[in-house]
Amino acid sequence: MNPPDRKHLLGLDPGLRVTGYGVLELAANGPKLAEAGVLRSTAPTDEDDLPGRVKELYDGVVGLLDEWMPQAVAIEELYAHYDHPRTAILMAHARGTFLLAAAQRSIPVFSYSATQVKKTLTGHGRASKEQVQHCVMREMKLAKLPEPHDVTDAIAIALCHVAAGSSILGGARSARFQGVDRRALFGKGDQPS
Repeated sequence: MNPPDRKHLLGLDPGLRVTGYGVLELAANGPKLAEAGVLRSTAPTDEDDLPGRVKELYDGVVGLLDEWMPQAVAIEELYAHYDHPRTAILMAHARGTFLLAAAQRSIPVFSYSATQVKKTLTGHGRASKEQVQHCVMREMKLAKLPEPHDVTDAIAIALCHVAAGSSILGGARSARFQGVDRRALFGKGDQPS
């Protein structure tokens, strides 16, 4: 179980089959990666067992929330591409499950668009997955690139939240970053001091 004097943030990259997660421990000298991995649905991928897949994901995120007791959850915003609305609808099932689990534990949830996350970490909203991988590896001081991309994206979402400086994390705003572009989070005149 998580010691009560430590603050954690859970980043989630929601997917109906595979959801990436990253748990950051928030320290005075910057965030440290405490754990990362994927939640996988083992239920059949046919439409008939959608409830089973959603339940497996719910059980998985509940386990993470209960183990780490994060102060906040950062999750990717739902993106609906006009050419693939079905993908967005299926992702919304997973996302809704995670929002419910956090709400049941009174854990605040913050959403970030994929473009905002990429711009914050790399300085470019259309950065490739490989560029995001390299930024996450650098920021977290990892010996190798994080894989799979679902894990990288979850850690990147959590880093974006830390860079936003939310007061919910008790002063994360002063954390030190090597390459995060804090200006990408705020419009002109909106950046906190």
